[in-house]
Amino acid sequence: MTIQPGQRVPSVPIKLVSVDGVSDVSSADVLGSGTVVFFTVPGAFTPTCHLNHLPGFVENVERFAMAGVDRIVCGTVNDQHVVKAWAEATGALGKIDFIADGLAKLAREMGLERDLSGGGLGIRFIRSALIIEDGVVTLVNLETVPGEVSGSGAGAILEALSAERHQAIG
Repeated sequence: MTIQPGQRVPSVPIKLVSVDGVSDVSSADVLGSGTVVFFTVPGAFTPTCHLNHLPGFVENVERFAMAGVDRIVCGTVNDQHVVKAWAEATGALGKIDFIADGLAKLAREMGLERDLSGGGLGIRFIRSALIIEDGVVTLVNLETVPGEVSGSGAGAILEALSAERHQAIG
């Protein structure tokens, strides 16, 4: 079952790829503190992920910070070497942190997995974006059309953050 608002993020071993290098940590260590935007992609360097999904978050890092986001994290079911190369190639390293979930343990625990074995890709994350407050999910946006970035894109998440702030104030 897909993780829902009000649920805590699971704690599973992952590889964190950041400006500091690659480290073995738990998903709860990465996603469990402060306001986190966590978006998931089917694969590093894949066309939609590379050209349409990741760039919006990289281009809007400052806007996310102004909206109160402490950390932007991209999750993908790729090994840490591929993820690091992708982060460097896109200029995202140092702006966004990456979770390399090579065995899809986090994807499965969060109910965000999709079997793309028919296309030779195996188990992958579905395309999604979540807002997480101190380890508790407050928003889950899933894409239902392959190759589409709408509800999980940077613009939609910035709008959701703005709406959350207005609700908190009102």
